[in-house]
Amino acid sequence: MAASSLTNANDWGDGHAGGLISIGIVETNGWTAGMVACDAMCKAANVTILQAEWNDMLGAVIKITGSPSDVQSAVEVGSKVAKGMGQDRAAHWIHSPDRDALRAILSPSEYNVLIEQNVVKTPRSEEELMSNASNAGQALGFIETQGFTAVFEAIDTACKAASVEVVGKEKLGGGYVTVVVRGDVAAVTAAVEAAKPKVEGLGKLIACHVIARPSAAALGLLPK
Repeated sequence: MAASSLTNANDWGDGHAGGLISIGIVETNGWTAGMVACDAMCKAANVTILQAEWNDMLGAVIKITGSPSDVQSAVEVGSKVAKGMGQDRAAHWIHSPDRDALRAILSPSEYNVLIEQNVVKTPRSEEELMSNASNAGQALGFIETQGFTAVFEAIDTACKAASVEVVGKEKLGGGYVTVVVRGDVAAVTAAVEAAKPKVEGLGKLIACHVIARPSAAALGLLPK
């Protein structure tokens, strides 16, 4: 099931709105927890990521679709992951979503001029990801802080501590900033661990996390 074909309410036929398909929602405080939950859900069940969306007050939401049983299983896993990180906000699933309701649940592309980035993301296709050989076998590291100074010092320390590549920077609003690095598992782990203590006194540490073998869904939501 291709995500790109289901991100508009008009694309959901009678079968999708008639009981065969469910939508799952996992909402987190912070982008790192959302990405980790996304990765865990896609590894736990046969679900498709529809969208990732965030507002300007710290919250991120991951929307998934699949069969009722798969969606329920995935949401339970995603919620548990977010709770384990202390970043859970809400988790829910909707069986047989009403097609009119989908016009509010599924969001059009949106660019936020205040934080200068897209706030509704649709995953890139697996074909596009496979064309980038650098994705293969690479771990992802996330360093999320409240405050720019803290994340700048943390990422500088991370890059000096190990051989990692900066993938991109995401701003969530509310002062939350996440920098993502990529490299082999040992390097990414060393970089993230070195970065943690550098945040103290400069800002607030929201999350530091390593995804050792990221799913295609998680890779597809990274900054291009």
